[in-house]
Amino acid sequence: MSGLAHYLHMLGFFVAGSDVSANEETAKLAAEGIRVYRGHKAGNLREADAVVVGSAIPENNPELCKAHRLGIPVYGRADLLAAVLSSFDKSVGIAGSHGKTTATAMCAHVMQACSGRCTAHIGGEDIGYGNFFVGGDKYFVTEACEYKGNFLKLKPDVAVILNTDKDHMECYGSEEKLLEAYAEFAYSANTAIVCGEDRIARELPGALKFGLMRDCDIFADDIRTSGGKYSFTLCAGDESFERIRLNVYGLHNIYNALAAASVAFRYGYPPVLIAEGLREFRGIRRRFEFLGKMRGAEFIADYAHHPREIAAALRTAGEVFKGRLFVIFQPHTYSRTKLLFSEFVSVLKDVENLVIYKTYPAREYFDAEGSALTLSEHLPNSLYIDSVRELEIYLRCSLASGDCVLFLGAGDIYFAAKQLLLRQGTC
Repeated sequence: MSGLAHYLHMLGFFVAGSDVSANEETAKLAAEGIRVYRGHKAGNLREADAVVVGSAIPENNPELCKAHRLGIPVYGRADLLAAVLSSFDKSVGIAGSHGKTTATAMCAHVMQACSGRCTAHIGGEDIGYGNFFVGGDKYFVTEACEYKGNFLKLKPDVAVILNTDKDHMECYGSEEKLLEAYAEFAYSANTAIVCGEDRIARELPGALKFGLMRDCDIFADDIRTSGGKYSFTLCAGDESFERIRLNVYGLHNIYNALAAASVAFRYGYPPVLIAEGLREFRGIRRRFEFLGKMRGAEFIADYAHHPREIAAALRTAGEVFKGRLFVIFQPHTYSRTKLLFSEFVSVLKDVENLVIYKTYPAREYFDAEGSALTLSEHLPNSLYIDSVRELEIYLRCSLASGDCVLFLGAGDIYFAAKQLLLRQGTC
């Protein structure tokens, strides 16, 4: 939402908005001259031609109710994003249960290196581009979120699907319906680009496929790693091209890089420019981000909140750090924890020094079956903690120089980690 607000303001529209609390994004918008209200109140909504709401806003929101009462048109965030997308000559929508933000940012760097005329809407903070980068009017690259079927409102020229792992089942009800939605998104585009190792590839036989397998249209060969950062030879068909060197950690980022490279191949750009764009990408905040140190132990934050993402983060940490690993995991929503409960237990059951931190509920009400406490009770190797103060005491008594603390989750665990560092005077 903040990226779209920034873009509309840049185009000359009068923009105002509200959030439940002040944060870094609202501070940036205010600094640009955008009026930002703290909290949702009917009085915040003054003269407006339209109101745009995120998917998590309930129908009884006072500003939304006032808009309906006054007859002001109301649009969803995805409606506005679709309108922005349609104003560009060529557009790329990147979807998937995880990896969207990183792949979108990588694609933005690649397309800007290739064309010099790319604008991108990114679901997180790219270290170089922020969450909305304006670089030209030819290509538009955006994250396409599957929550509540929002990505079906987008009609991109190129639809990219990274994976179709089970998530947001409270919206879809079954994996079959989820897969159907991804297929519909792919068919809405002129070209579909999909991971050849994901089940979606079977549903879209005509799609351009990327992956680590040689039977993919675009694949990685001669994969090497140095300290958790990977390099590979970019290949297409029987041809080998540039050596790609990534400046971010983790094997999973090879898939994201291949997705971005596939988009550039689709538009006919040479591999040397693709390699340049990927080399320029330095990462996303909250994606294996170094935050600081406490008692000589490094704090690393990662957005991982799905079992497969957690597995990738744990694997990367094992490659990068040789000391003891402490893992602080905050479940994100009760429904996701309940739906994927056995998968969470499976991926966390062998982790030493594991803390389960109180659930970040987002838009949901308490559900004991999907709570962090219930998850911790099924993980004998874990300790349950529900306050920053308690977490501080635990870490102060446990950490030593050379250790690593991995903070996992999409909720406010990131800010808890920063708060701990601020108390140490090391942030």
